[in-house]
Amino acid sequence: MKVLLINGSPHKQGCTWAALCEVAKPLQAAGIETEIYHIGAAPVGGCVGCGGCAKTGECVFGGPPAEALQLVKDADGIVFGAPVHYATAAASMLGFMHRLAWSGGNYLRHKPAAIVTSARRAGTTTAIEAMEKVPQFFEMPLISSTYWPMVHGSSAEQVALDAEGCQIMRNLGQNMAWILKCIEAGQAAGIKAPKPERGAWTNFIR
Repeated sequence: MKVLLINGSPHKQGCTWAALCEVAKPLQAAGIETEIYHIGAAPVGGCVGCGGCAKTGECVFGGPPAEALQLVKDADGIVFGAPVHYATAAASMLGFMHRLAWSGGNYLRHKPAAIVTSARRAGTTTAIEAMEKVPQFFEMPLISSTYWPMVHGSSAEQVALDAEGCQIMRNLGQNMAWILKCIEAGQAAGIKAPKPERGAWTNFIR
């Protein structure tokens, strides 16, 4: 099994990376492979709804959403991590998530997901709320922890001093490992993922 941890910070080894490393520790201890993918420091724009990905199978604008698609295909679980910018998740990470979901949503569906945020001081809960929208849309079981999944600090070194935050990250990793093993056991017992109802499409404009 493998968990992909996505670092949505412009800083490759900053606060968000430090939080993801803590999540990875119990996953690795449980024998689960982990990989941290950094979306990079260049701005990542959002989806423009062009529909090109329906023809090509990936975002036609390329960049991190297209680059990460194979990693998403191969992953059994995904952790989305981002810093707080202006009291919400970093815009590049939201753009990345929207484009990834629009072009590769079928590869997200039913895979356990977790959200991780980092901030110097505030805005983490609104960032979590913004980022949860994609996993909830694609039926991804959302992994929780013993408190809201956030760390605080202005550097990776400061995050390491956030004892409770790091503990929350490790508990999240443990819960992710547990759910993945439960899913594996269920599949071995012949339990298949549910198929959703389709067809109802309501327009509220009359």
